[in-house]
Amino acid sequence: MSITSHGRNNGKTFGQLLSIPRPSYRNLLPLNQMKSVACPDKGTIVNQRRPGIPVLTLFILNVFFFSCCTHGSADDPKMNILLIVCDDLNTHVSTSGYDQIHTPTMDRLAKDGMTFSHAFCQYPVCGPSRASFLHGLYPESTGVLDNRSDIRQTRPGTVSMPELFKRNGYWTASVGKTFHSSRQEHGEIAWHEFHRFENDPLPLIEPARKKFEKEFGSVNQPGNRLRWRKAMTAAIAPLNAQTPPGHGRSGLEDHQHRDGKNARQVVNWLKKKSFENKPFFISLGIQKPHVPFLAPDRYFDLYPREKIGFHRDAPDLWKSIPADALNGRYQAFGFQAGVENVARRQEFMQAYHACISFIDAQIGVVLDQLKAENLYNDTIIILTSDHGYHLGDHFLWGKVTLFDIGTKVPLIVRVPGITKKGSRSDAMIELVDIFPTLTDLSRLNPSKDLQGKSIVPLLQEPTAAHSNPYAYSVVRRKQTLGYAIRDQQWRYGQWPNGEELYDLRTDPHERVNLAHQPNSANKLFEMRKALAVRQELAGSQKEKD
Repeated sequence: MSITSHGRNNGKTFGQLLSIPRPSYRNLLPLNQMKSVACPDKGTIVNQRRPGIPVLTLFILNVFFFSCCTHGSADDPKMNILLIVCDDLNTHVSTSGYDQIHTPTMDRLAKDGMTFSHAFCQYPVCGPSRASFLHGLYPESTGVLDNRSDIRQTRPGTVSMPELFKRNGYWTASVGKTFHSSRQEHGEIAWHEFHRFENDPLPLIEPARKKFEKEFGSVNQPGNRLRWRKAMTAAIAPLNAQTPPGHGRSGLEDHQHRDGKNARQVVNWLKKKSFENKPFFISLGIQKPHVPFLAPDRYFDLYPREKIGFHRDAPDLWKSIPADALNGRYQAFGFQAGVENVARRQEFMQAYHACISFIDAQIGVVLDQLKAENLYNDTIIILTSDHGYHLGDHFLWGKVTLFDIGTKVPLIVRVPGITKKGSRSDAMIELVDIFPTLTDLSRLNPSKDLQGKSIVPLLQEPTAAHSNPYAYSVVRRKQTLGYAIRDQQWRYGQWPNGEELYDLRTDPHERVNLAHQPNSANKLFEMRKALAVRQELAGSQKEKD
C-alpha cells in the first residue's frame, strides 16, 4: 500500500483502512490451515499457517504481521488534525439545541460529522481544564487546580498532546489560546510554530487621544505617557475591561480581532503548505467568547436585546443548594444573588451571543480553506470548548461552578471515512477523552498514564455504549474541592457543606435539589459510590512514573 502523509491511500478512505481489523488477512490462507496467535504489541489475534508451509512464506507473513502490529508503521494512514478549542463557550450554540443563536459553521460541521450531546470538562476554569485535556489526565493528577499552576512544575516530564504528535513526525502549530497563557506555553518542545495575537487598537481610542492632547499636550511628551496610559485604559474600559467585564461593538472588522487573525494564520499555513510533506496537527485557539464580550458591530445586529429570552429563577433558589456551590463572580457583572435584572442580563447575553456568531464565522474561514486546499477529507476536525459559562443561570455569571451550564461543552468531531454525516451520540464524554481518541485514530503509542477513554467506537457507531458511563468534574473552593459526577439521568454534587442531587430528565436545569428528600437515599448511596471510584481513579497518576 502507498499512503501519503495526508491520508490518501489508493482510493481507500481512512475509515476503510481503520475499520480493517489489524491484522485480519484470513482470506490469504485456507481456513483449515489457520491457528490463532496473539500479536505481541496490541494483543490482537492474527492468523498463521499450521506447521508445514514454506519457510520463506512464513518469513514474509511474519514481517507483514509485525508491520501491522507496530504503531507508526509506514503503512498506517496519517490524517491531519485540526483541533479547535474555544474559550468559555457554553452550549448556547445551535448544535446543542439552543435555538436563539446563529452558528451556521457549526451547523455545517455537525451535518458532516458527529455531535456529542453530553460532553463535559473536568474543571470549569481555563488553566486546569486545558492542562487536563492536553495531557489526558484528571486535574487531581495534573496538579493544576488554578490558573497560575504549570504542569511542568506540578508533574515534570508529562508529555502533552502536541508534543507527542511532534515526536511522531507531525508538523505541529498553534495560534491563539491552546495552553492557558504565554507563561504556560510549552513552546518549541510542542510546536514547530506558535503565535498569539492582539486586537488592533479600538477606534474609540482616537477621540480619547484628541481630547487628552487638547488638555495636556502630546501623548508622547515626557510626563504624559503614564497619564495617557491611564486615560486610555479608562476610555476603553466599557468595552475592553476584564472586571467589570467590558462588552459591546468593537468598531473593528473581523480580521482586526485576535480571533480573525488566528483564523487567517491557519489559512496562511494551509496556503503555504508550511507542513510540507508531513501530516499536520494544528490547534486553533479561539479566544472568544471570553470576556470582554467584544465583537464586530454586525454580529450584535443578529440579536436585538428585547428578543433575547431566558429562564427566570425563583428568588429562593439557593435555599436548598449548598453555599459552596455558589460562585461570587456575578457581583463583578453588577448583579445581586436572588435578584433578576432583565435589561442588564439581556445586554450581556446579546454581547456573548454576538461573540459566538463572530467566532463561528472565523472558524468557517478555516474550514473553507481546508476545502480549497483539498485537505478537508484528509483532516480530523475536533471542535470544543474548555468549559461552560453561566449567563445569569442560578443567578450566576461566569465559570467556576459544577452545574451543567458551567461544565457542559459543545463537541463536534469529524473523521473522514468514519463518522457518519449528521450523526449524534448521547454517551457521556469527558474532554480527557480527546487525547486517547486522537492517538487511537493516528495509531500512536501514548503514555500508559492517560486516564481518558478513546471514543473511536462511538465515532464508528454512535449508538454504542461508551466504556465510561459517567462524566466527572471538580472545582476548588479555598483549600478543598467540590465534586460532581453525572450519568444520563442524574447529577450528584458533593461539597464540604452539603450535597446536590438532580434528576436531569425532570429537572434539566438543576433547580430542584433532591439530596434532602427521604426517597433519594438509594440514589444518593449509588452516586456516592460512583463518585468515590472516580475520585480514586482521578488521583491515581499524581506523580509521573
